[in-house]
Amino acid sequence: MPQSENQRLKLIIQIPCYNEELTLPQTVLDLPKQIPGIGEVEVLIVDDGSTDKTVQIARDLGVHHVVHLPRHVGLAAAFAAGLEASLARGADIIVNTDADNQYRGEDIPQLIQPILEGRAEIVVGDRGIAELAHFSPGKRFLQRVGSWVVQRASGVHIPDAASGFRAYGREAALRMNVLSNFSYTLETLIQAGAWQIPMVYVPVSVNPHTRQSRLIRTLPHYLFNSAITIIRAYTMYQPLRVFLTISALFVSAGVLLGLRFLYFYVIGLSTGSPVGHVQSLILAAVLLILGVQLGLMGMIADLIGFNRKLMEWTLYRVKRMELERQPAPPAASRSSSQR
Repeated sequence: MPQSENQRLKLIIQIPCYNEELTLPQTVLDLPKQIPGIGEVEVLIVDDGSTDKTVQIARDLGVHHVVHLPRHVGLAAAFAAGLEASLARGADIIVNTDADNQYRGEDIPQLIQPILEGRAEIVVGDRGIAELAHFSPGKRFLQRVGSWVVQRASGVHIPDAASGFRAYGREAALRMNVLSNFSYTLETLIQAGAWQIPMVYVPVSVNPHTRQSRLIRTLPHYLFNSAITIIRAYTMYQPLRVFLTISALFVSAGVLLGLRFLYFYVIGLSTGSPVGHVQSLILAAVLLILGVQLGLMGMIADLIGFNRKLMEWTLYRVKRMELERQPAPPAASRSSSQR
């Protein structure tokens, strides 16, 4: 994109916050005030029902926008509210970062560079999880496995799928529909892959560890919710493949049991002994019936999936029309809103 067009772009850095009075000051002060190729840089805080002085500190720090959520709804909903609010305030590029000062503000220029160059609409900051000192060996291994699974589900090579340090172009942000109550990181990558939105990653550095993650209460809790999120998101966009895969497993098991019955049946005929093994035949019939039913369910789910894509496309068009009708927001305005 030409340099003159870049200079008119507005970047909004959104920070979902829940009781971050201790870490928010350093996070905000570390953010860049000016970035080459960007006309305006603004900061938007999403207050996820904080009960401490997070909002007051944000205002004292001079953030441009504060979005209030009426109660604590979780990271995924706060992220989605931030995207909506940033788009409404005229953002051309949205950067999401964490309030615990995990990510370095100095990396934001290189994070948005692929978008400025037109190479991508979504950029994910790669923390180099294999080398993070505050991650245990088990956690590093699980993060790599999780990233590999998301890569397979989304069809895009993103080595740090759980990274919350991301940049979104306006078009990509308009297409994001966060449905999970747990985390947006995995779901949005699978969703972007389904819509074939160009995605890349760039290596970023991290600051020293400040506090324990609030998303990972316990490792089993994190694994369970992450698995549910991945399965739900993938099934939502690839229902036929999921159902046919499960159907093929049932049909294969049924065929194998049927062959087992036939084998013993032939042996029984040759020896003149009773056939037996009728239970294999019954189980084979049950598995074959279930396999066929799952295949039919997959076809129905695929038709529903096409309808969902049409609804998402319609929602995307509605969002665009609503934003186009809104008056342009004043530059560098201070605002506060409630969602």
